[in-house]
Amino acid sequence: MPGTFLAHLSPDERAGLLAAGARRRHRAGTTLLHHGDPSRHVLVIETGWVKITMTGRHGWEALLAVRGPGDVIGELSAVDAEPRMATVTSLTELTVVVLPAESFERHLRDHWPVARALIRHLGAHLRESDRRRAQHGQSNGDARLAAMLHELLTRHGVPAADGVLIDLPLSQKELASAVGVSREVAARTMRLLRERQIVTTHRRRIVVRRPDLLASLARSVSMSAEGR
Repeated sequence: MPGTFLAHLSPDERAGLLAAGARRRHRAGTTLLHHGDPSRHVLVIETGWVKITMTGRHGWEALLAVRGPGDVIGELSAVDAEPRMATVTSLTELTVVVLPAESFERHLRDHWPVARALIRHLGAHLRESDRRRAQHGQSNGDARLAAMLHELLTRHGVPAADGVLIDLPLSQKELASAVGVSREVAARTMRLLRERQIVTTHRRRIVVRRPDLLASLARSVSMSAEGR
């Protein structure tokens, strides 16, 4: 997938890296990495999608990111030997290549293009984190959720008969946690999007009927019905 870790590698570089690990398949709902775990192996996603979450002291689960084909997971613990920073759970059926930390480190040391790809990968995620922090400070929950939906549409949209399907089984609660709002605020925003015929929703299924309007809302002010 464009923009991912593997996308920065040539076919030969990609094949060499994946040959250093073992392929594993997992069902949807499988926890692959646990927050705080001391393990150091690295996962490279070949097919399927995962969610990366962290649970606060009061039990609130925050969705930090969604990753898919071509992404690498767990690379920080492999490099700095610190415990896992988050929990990783499969959203769909998943195929990954598991690389022991020693193999991953050796590959980085011996193959500069792979090390450079990892630096680009880490830099992209740092920019993404900075952008989301800026959004939290400059916009309200409505706009942040619209921006999140537009980001998911751009990265994971699949053409459908009635629009563009966001092809990820994310719940309304997970979407709310991703932008730091309550489930009630997320429900209100989704209701407004449906009323304006921008999206249609079913259980863990969102179809964007008007991507142009969603993009506009993601850049604009609140869609709140207050004051109407």
